[in-house]
Amino acid sequence: MSSTPPRPSLHLAAALLTATAALYIALVAFGNITDFGTNQQFVRHVLAMDTTFKDDDLMWRAVTSKGLQDAAYVAIIVWETLAALVLIYGSWLWFRREDRRARRFATYGLLMLMLLFGAGFIAIGGEWFAMWQSGDWNGLDAATRVFLLSGVVLIVNHLPFGSAQQTDA
Repeated sequence: MSSTPPRPSLHLAAALLTATAALYIALVAFGNITDFGTNQQFVRHVLAMDTTFKDDDLMWRAVTSKGLQDAAYVAIIVWETLAALVLIYGSWLWFRREDRRARRFATYGLLMLMLLFGAGFIAIGGEWFAMWQSGDWNGLDAATRVFLLSGVVLIVNHLPFGSAQQTDA
């Protein structure tokens, strides 16, 4: 009878937190696909900068082409879907105790989230397109929450688990 070493609580935390991030972004992607129009309007307003202070020094940045706006939105949905798939796979690997591969795929997926919500929504949407100026179409709080959650999960994924991590395949 082969006995497997007990799963350390930190390993379980990494698995469950990765699965939580996977569930979150999978639901976001699913919502954007099945209710395409709601967040399509969000992306259109942010890129058009039509609810900002309309400062002439910034308005040249606005993207008013509906085709480009929709292309950006579709790219966001594709990125979310890919991140969800990578994180689901990483979660599955954690639960199979394939720690090295789980850590690698979880890291890829979490970095995908951090890029989307940090670089995409906080930096580009928030600063370049001045989303922070909009009272109606401002997603900075939500983006910051996801960015920070992803960062915490990434840190937990990279904490040492002890000698058990050396025995995985």
